Amino acid sequence: MYCFTGGMVCTSAATECVAQHPDGPVLVTRNCVDPLYNKLVVDNETDLTTPVPHHRVSGHFQDTAIRFNFYLPPKQTWGGRFFQSAYPIQSEIADPDSVAFGADSGAYTVQVTGSDGYRTEAAAAKFSKIVAAQYYGEGSRRIYGYIYGASGGSYQAVAASENTIGVWDGAVPIVQAVPVSIPLNAAVQGLASLVLTGKSSSIADAVSPGGHGDPYRMLDEMESSVLLEATKMGLPLRAWEQPELIGASSLLTAFAGSVKKQDPAYANDFWSKSGYLGTEESALGDIIRAAKIEYVATILGVQCDDQNSPISVTLDRVPDISDSSVLEFQIQLMNGTMQTLLGSLNNTTHILKIAAQNGQDVLGALVEGLKVHVNNKWNIALHTFYRHQVPKHSGFYGFDQFRNARGQPIYPQRKVEIAPSISKKTSGGGTHTGLIKSKMIVVDGLLDIDAFPWHADWYKSQVQQSLSNRFGDNYRLWFIDNTDHGVVPETKARRIIDHTGIIQQALRDISLWAEQDIPAPDSTVYTVWDSQILPAKTASKRRGIQPVVDLTVNGRDRMTTKVGRLVAFHGNIQVPPGTGQVVSTEWDFLGTGNFTAAPFVPSGEAAHIDAVFSYGTPGTYFPILRATSQRNRSSAFAKAPAHPVEEFVDQLLGESRTVRVVLQDFTDFYNESHLPPGITGVDKARRIVESTQRSAPRT
Repeated sequence: MYCFTGGMVCTSAATECVAQHPDGPVLVTRNCVDPLYNKLVVDNETDLTTPVPHHRVSGHFQDTAIRFNFYLPPKQTWGGRFFQSAYPIQSEIADPDSVAFGADSGAYTVQVTGSDGYRTEAAAAKFSKIVAAQYYGEGSRRIYGYIYGASGGSYQAVAASENTIGVWDGAVPIVQAVPVSIPLNAAVQGLASLVLTGKSSSIADAVSPGGHGDPYRMLDEMESSVLLEATKMGLPLRAWEQPELIGASSLLTAFAGSVKKQDPAYANDFWSKSGYLGTEESALGDIIRAAKIEYVATILGVQCDDQNSPISVTLDRVPDISDSSVLEFQIQLMNGTMQTLLGSLNNTTHILKIAAQNGQDVLGALVEGLKVHVNNKWNIALHTFYRHQVPKHSGFYGFDQFRNARGQPIYPQRKVEIAPSISKKTSGGGTHTGLIKSKMIVVDGLLDIDAFPWHADWYKSQVQQSLSNRFGDNYRLWFIDNTDHGVVPETKARRIIDHTGIIQQALRDISLWAEQDIPAPDSTVYTVWDSQILPAKTASKRRGIQPVVDLTVNGRDRMTTKVGRLVAFHGNIQVPPGTGQVVSTEWDFLGTGNFTAAPFVPSGEAAHIDAVFSYGTPGTYFPILRATSQRNRSSAFAKAPAHPVEEFVDQLLGESRTVRVVLQDFTDFYNESHLPPGITGVDKARRIVESTQRSAPRT
């Protein structure tokens, strides 16, 4: 039953939602009631004017900590639909922009306190329809619903589409995670960053616009093998333009606990058994062992709270590392057993702050002079965890490099597959079968270092296999260039675009598709080369909805000019057919992330722009032309940005002070020069042929 304030029953149903098969996910239908989430109580209703006029209905699930909010725009602007964001740790308070976008799109907004799975989302979605029908006085009107979620939320959006009927009419997974993503992607980053830190600047120079294009040129055989391994695992090669961001993810540390709980012997095996890098006699093994921290510190003092309970200790020595979160601390109890001491270390003050999760036996043992064993053995061991997690199921082609000619893994495999268990838990039992029961548009970033782009391609094949001839009527995949995993921070502002407008357009397109049978724009056309997603060059061939920008300088793709001399830029912008028109262009000649709007000359679904600029100081510059397209120009939402990043490289010629202008087309980036050194002649040709055969174009 569903309950309003005061306990009034508004609806009830006899059919209980049940699993489709033993130990499988629960199938939630339009008419069934979830036994865990069948008591929703409205706490209050409020009329608000910001960010737009709307009526907010707030409530909670009885006997749970889960809350919900419905944001209903005025009846005259409501189009009979709702949009619902999902993320495991989100608040029930919707972002004001989401509320405003929903209202602008004729939708009310639903938001629920984050949790694993899709069942609370489904219960709230169904209840919102009852509330909306009563509020708008249209009890017989069909209400359409659309769920969307990024990263961990993509697990939920996919599970919602696969395991519900009649709850939502479409799903938009964003920067898609799949059953091999977490924590394996973070491990790939970790190993690559650890080994290649000393050569990261040369790699960045090679892959940056205007670079020579061969990131292996300055690497030795071992370093080349690590870069190639990471690339084949799906880490975007172009992401090395900002190498300081690779390996900076906290996901490896965040999910270390899951690995320890499910596979507690892994770290010990890594450092003691053959087949693991911790024992391997090689240059790479030497780097791994050199990165291991293991020493004993002494407690110099214990700080306590008012109840005389330890809250921190001061250590006599700390390791020289930038991230102390990778460390583990162990102490010996009075009974002689070793116990983990949970806490966070400040390297500057030498103070170890004690976590609240420590037991009294640990807290009672903390005295001045006690020895604390400090190490990072688990963290380092996790750097190659993905090698020992080769999926049992075929299709995850990034892992094929770890199989021999007979298809067997070349490294020892763990009994427990951690990534699928995390995926299944976050999905609420969903297993990414591809058997979607609503329409779906996946929005994925080509520079995503946390959710590798090829994972979305894998799921596309799952849907294609499951739906067969219904595939084209229900599924789209849009790859977005120059976009990463989420919100654009200052460190990425120069090279990364905000994909919010594209997500908004996806929600509008999927609603048109479901409600009016107007097909969404075509999927992006691309090929796969060693797990790297390569989109078609032109907008007409690439499809999707993102515009494609081509930029030249003085009519060429690279040039050298003197300081103070005018440089002429020419840009061509193409919009995929039928997806909108160019609405704005902006220049950032210095590559600092500060853009200035500039006029352009429209030409149907294309546009061109010309500009001149002079550089007064020698240096390295990354000028950017950013273009934005839009379908409905009267709306403030659903704008699709795109830009290439171009490079000016410092050059000093005799007494002349000059800057060298270098431009390179991102889409023409991958070629045989990107193979590691030592592969020449027939071997190089064979590698290229094998890559082509293994990575047939997917349209």
